Order: sequence, then structure tokens, then C-alpha cells
Amino acid sequence: MVMQGLFISFEGIDGAGKSTHISALADAFRTQGRAVTLSREPGGTPLAEKLRTLILNDAMDPLTEALLIFAARRDHLTTVIAPALARGEVVLCDRFTDATFAYQGAGRGFDLEVLSKLELWAQDVQGLGHDFVHELGKKGAAAAIVQPDLTVWFDLPPEEAAQRLAGARLPDKFEAQPVAFFRRVAQGYADRMRKDPGRFARINAARAREDVWREVAQVFSSKGWLP
Repeated sequence: MVMQGLFISFEGIDGAGKSTHISALADAFRTQGRAVTLSREPGGTPLAEKLRTLILNDAMDPLTEALLIFAARRDHLTTVIAPALARGEVVLCDRFTDATFAYQGAGRGFDLEVLSKLELWAQDVQGLGHDFVHELGKKGAAAAIVQPDLTVWFDLPPEEAAQRLAGARLPDKFEAQPVAFFRRVAQGYADRMRKDPGRFARINAARAREDVWREVAQVFSSKGWLP
């Protein structure tokens, strides 16, 4: 019997500790016998990774940036995410569309209505293949666009994130933004959660790693996805 696919995204500003817990969750699902696909955005495919390099490093106007992000997302969906879900795998993705609304929308102040239109086009369920549409139907989903089954938001004060990242690596053009930018990004995540609260699990990422992991594990246990 093919197990039902799960699509889980992880959100938060850099320094919030997403990567550590994504890896731990992948191990936990594999221990339960689940096939796991780990991916990220922007990126996840050869084409999307090329676009990622441009998005993170090259100067461009806000609309160009948004178009490239959603182009990368569409390729990621059609090439990696939808096929994995149709096979019944667990897809763990470091960032998805909520990041676009938080960074490009709230952070940069780009038009949210334009982002919503791009979201509808890039994440349209139709055109992703019969197997994927059938898999979505088994969940009783009636949505016209693909969204994660769960979004785990690692919420961390921007000031603390900056301290964690200080000197860690050469920052890209987003990481180099001032703290005020990341305050707007955090508000952008809060706005997305307010519009779709049932999809979000907000995690207090300001605590010790072990405490954060316990809360993350409890979220997945409460949904019956992990023991």
C-alpha cells in the first residue's frame, strides 16, 4: 500500500535553526519507514538552483526578483515536489511561498496582490500530473493551489538571529539587510499565519536547541505523523 504523501515546509529568518531540525525530522520519518525528500527554496532542481544564485546575489528590480522566485518554484513543484508526493513520500522543504510573502512582500514592500496572482499561477494544481491530483484528492483537498500540509515557523527575534549569524559566513543580499528589514519579515510571517492558522505551527526558536526540538517533535506527534 502506498502511504499518503506529506508536504511540510519550514520557515523563519536565517539563524532561527531550521536546518538542524529539518535533518532530525528526516531521520525520525525514515526510522518509521517513510521515504523522505529533502529540498529547499529557492532551489531544489538544477534550473532552480541556477535561479537561486541570481536571486540571492544579483541586483534586480522587485518584479524581476518575484518572477524568478516563482519560476524556480514552478520548476521545483513539477520536477520534485509533486512527483514525490504522488509516490507517497514525505517532502521536507526549507522555505516555500510563505517566505516570498515575508521577504519580498513584507520585507521589500512588494505588492501583495501581485504575489498572490503569481502564487495562483505557479502553484496551480492542474498541470502537475494525474497522479498528483489523485493524491491530493485522497486528502479531501479542494484547493486550487498546492500548499504544505504543515508549515513550521521558527520564530526568532531578528536581533538574536543577527548575533547567531555574526561572522558565520559571507552574507547574501538578504542576510546583509538591516535588523529593521527582518522585523518586517517576521511581521510578514505573522500575517500569513493569521490568514491560514490551521496550516501553521509557530515555534519559539529563542530557546535551547533541545527545548525547540521537543516542541517540534510534539507538533508532529499530536498530528499522528510521528510517535
